[in-house]
Amino acid sequence: MITATEKNIKSQNVSFFKLMLSILLVLTFFVIYLPSKAIAASQISEQQLEQFKKLPPSQQEALAKSMGVDLNSIKGQLSKAGSSESQKNTETFPRGTQFDAEGNPISEEDLEQLEESDELKPFGYDVFANSPQTFAPMMDIAIPADYIVGPGDKISIQVFGKEKDELELTVNREGQIIFPAHGPFTVSGLSFNEMKRLLTARIKEKVIGVDVVVGIASLRSMRVFVLGDAHKPGPYTLSSLSSITHAIFAAGGISDIGSLRNIQLKRAGKLVTTLDLYDLLIKGDSRSDVLLQSGDVIFIAPKGNTISVEGEVRRPAIYELSQNENFNDVLAMSGGLLPTAFAKTTRVERYNQDSLRTVVNVDLTKKSDLDKKAHAGDAVYVMKAAEMFEQSITVIGAVTRPGKYQWQTGQRITDIFPNIDSHLLNSADLNYSIVVREIDIARNIEILQFDLAKAISSPNSKDNIVLQGNDKILVFANVIKLVDSKISLDSLAFTQDNLAKKEQELAKEKYKQKQFWLKYGDSEQLAQLDSDEAAAAKLVEQSIAQFSGGELEEEIDLKELTLFSRQRLLMPIVEKLKRQGRSGQPIQLVEADGEVKFPGVYPLAKNARVSDLIAAAGGLTESAYMVRAEVSRNQIINHRAQQTSLMFSLSSALAGDEKDNVLLSSKDRLNIHQIPAWSENNVVELRGEFVFPGKYTVRRGESLADLIAKAGGFTKFAHQEGSVFTRVQLREIEQQNLLKLTADLRIEMASKSMTDQNYSQSYAEVQQMLADMANVQPVGRLVIDLPKVMSNKNYDVLLEGGDVLYVPTLKNSINVVGQVQVTSSHIYDINLSADDYLAQSGGSKKRADEERIYIISANGSIKMMESGNWFSSDAGDNLRPGDTIVVPLDAEYMNNLALWSSVTGIIYNSAVAIAAISGI
Repeated sequence: MITATEKNIKSQNVSFFKLMLSILLVLTFFVIYLPSKAIAASQISEQQLEQFKKLPPSQQEALAKSMGVDLNSIKGQLSKAGSSESQKNTETFPRGTQFDAEGNPISEEDLEQLEESDELKPFGYDVFANSPQTFAPMMDIAIPADYIVGPGDKISIQVFGKEKDELELTVNREGQIIFPAHGPFTVSGLSFNEMKRLLTARIKEKVIGVDVVVGIASLRSMRVFVLGDAHKPGPYTLSSLSSITHAIFAAGGISDIGSLRNIQLKRAGKLVTTLDLYDLLIKGDSRSDVLLQSGDVIFIAPKGNTISVEGEVRRPAIYELSQNENFNDVLAMSGGLLPTAFAKTTRVERYNQDSLRTVVNVDLTKKSDLDKKAHAGDAVYVMKAAEMFEQSITVIGAVTRPGKYQWQTGQRITDIFPNIDSHLLNSADLNYSIVVREIDIARNIEILQFDLAKAISSPNSKDNIVLQGNDKILVFANVIKLVDSKISLDSLAFTQDNLAKKEQELAKEKYKQKQFWLKYGDSEQLAQLDSDEAAAAKLVEQSIAQFSGGELEEEIDLKELTLFSRQRLLMPIVEKLKRQGRSGQPIQLVEADGEVKFPGVYPLAKNARVSDLIAAAGGLTESAYMVRAEVSRNQIINHRAQQTSLMFSLSSALAGDEKDNVLLSSKDRLNIHQIPAWSENNVVELRGEFVFPGKYTVRRGESLADLIAKAGGFTKFAHQEGSVFTRVQLREIEQQNLLKLTADLRIEMASKSMTDQNYSQSYAEVQQMLADMANVQPVGRLVIDLPKVMSNKNYDVLLEGGDVLYVPTLKNSINVVGQVQVTSSHIYDINLSADDYLAQSGGSKKRADEERIYIISANGSIKMMESGNWFSSDAGDNLRPGDTIVVPLDAEYMNNLALWSSVTGIIYNSAVAIAAISGI
């Protein structure tokens, strides 16, 4: 048999061996990684410092001395590391920040994910999971009056008066305290109050004329047992003021299968009391948490029946049921219902006699249902109330405070908008607003139209509509185009006409671009257009959300102003009215077209007439024909659809004449004609060598010769043969041709690279060709012979808005461009031929196509070589000042790319035209 002494010696030897082994490992580590004699402390790594810190101070000093390391420098490095670590540990975070197990802060997104991923947990177990290190009570607290004095307690006795004395007496094992002057007193088993009365009375009997103060100097310790389903059951030594909960804390809490509601206190084999921790945790009732005595046993019984509560309650969790508890008790345990709870139809999932899950609906607002008994294994789901508002007014659009408003009987528009300046945005349309009203239980809607300006200025007018519960008021904005977000609201000085035209032009341009790229298959361009459409779709979704009751910020970004346009706000209403239409109930939509500011489809308001539709479309443009307008209408006559036209006087309709102010019906189409021979101000610009250059407004049918005469004619320095005439429409056609040519060139290059084995064109060269095409700026040049225009009226040009005529200063030079050694310009010499000018530019390059050399005249016309005498001695007669000789690239050299000749021709022609324009 091995004695206890031998065991202690053996354990000490093992500990010593481990210590020596660790020192040896550290020494080996330092010998391998550090130089033998002189080691700089700055060269010691963090791992070595960690090993060094684990050694006791004496060993640190010996190791540093043996290795030639300065101990002070190592300590300095250790302090720096500690300070950096402390700085890291003392980093401040906002109040309420939660941290993970490693002390790293948890972001709000991670916290939300954790909360969402958390399953329903049993109630109350986490309260006792983290036990304190000690439960010794503070001595500055009052001792309970019913505290039972026992052996080990120290009693403090102070006597003053005729005699003065101060004693601390310990209750011995016989339960007595020995008073030196008066003998023993038996106090064990007495309560604290009983002991005070006893000692005071006995001392006063023996000593007359004194007062006595009795207290507890220190408390005894006691040993109790925590058994059953505790986290760490066993015996524990606690203070004599400890209660049942202190013992549970000391045992590390209750295990997952332990009960919180059946904790038994047994003393001498008899049940003293049963503690229900729910009374303490939920109600704060600690009456059952009695003080312990030495030798007491706290027994934690297994968990009983449980019920889970989820949904709109304040404390969703799994709760333990006691006997005969009902749903009222369950509701109290879960903290009660949230305001968002729909308690009338609470779902309870329950196991029946056949062990199958069934569903029972419980109305938690009725006492009869609350008194029903809860069964073991019930799962209670308190559902959320609907998000719908009852009897409210929703305000949407160009207002300063959109959202929900209280509805009251007799409420009108002016009660919501009493003032224009404080309630409406500057961009609000005061002439057209609508009320969307639900008319039946199916939530079908009707539209009421009103003039906001008239409603506010004349409260008694029909425009000041009486509102009903759940009405939605839509106020539109005149701004319909996305503008720069840096511009303030006050700087939106755009007219409705300009905005409408810009919006229509932008829509047409995007449509043309998309159709073109769909045809020629450029995926990158299509992706860009789709992203733009996606952004617009997002705005539409926001507008639909706003229509359905979503809130917008008070600070409105300018890009969101498009949400308040007619197109955006009316979209969900138009779709709703389309869905409402069926047999016998025509779709309540009408259309306005022609000379109105916002053409389109509009909801048919109740009792709406032509003047109302014109107001909805933003009013008339200045070119509207007031004498006559037309309403096209589809009617069912003899079970067949027929279209009829109603002609009326537009001026009389706007004046309020009921005969002309036609009452509209489903799918009517209003067409406002334009004034005959109406034309906008067409501006044409003359630049260069004119007597009076500048911009001129021309009438319809005016010719170029007439305009030049109006401008005073040419100066004596004008080079009429070198004039450049540009037109907007031709520029757009050139742009489309460039796009098509680029696409064709890309396809031909790709096809040739796959079919021609000798194709050696590099990817970089191909990209350079396409880049050259992309950089070409379309000029929109119309080639004209200006001297002939001035002399021959039959050759004259009718002007259009946006036309520009450039007349440069007389140039006495010949330009040589293309595949020549040096691109240059030369003084015009009537005796020199094109070959001479080419020779002066160094001749052609190897890649030049000498058989297709051509000349671009100063007026833009092309002169091609038609006979072999082009470069003969008399060829100089064909050249004029300002002409450009172009030496193109040989297409055969480019692996027979047929389109490349067209590409080079466009590039050179555009370059010559731009050079002529920039020279003015």
